Amino acid sequence: MTTWIVADADHLGGSPRVRNTRISVALILECLAAEMTIAEIVDAYPSLSVESVRGTLLELSFRQELVLA
Repeated sequence: MTTWIVADADHLGGSPRVRNTRISVALILECLAAEMTIAEIVDAYPSLSVESVRGTLLELSFRQELVLA
């Protein structure tokens, strides 16, 4: 399984983000809560791909210890 969620002090103040982007996991969840589709999210944020969004959501579902700030 590819690790899609990363966090480090050098990017977004350490908040969880999608690997190789500056897009936070929280932003993806906010977009979904606003009823955006994955395709719409990818269109709005070109550094994301359908694979990265789906992978992030799948990984998030398995990472109980992840706390979104």
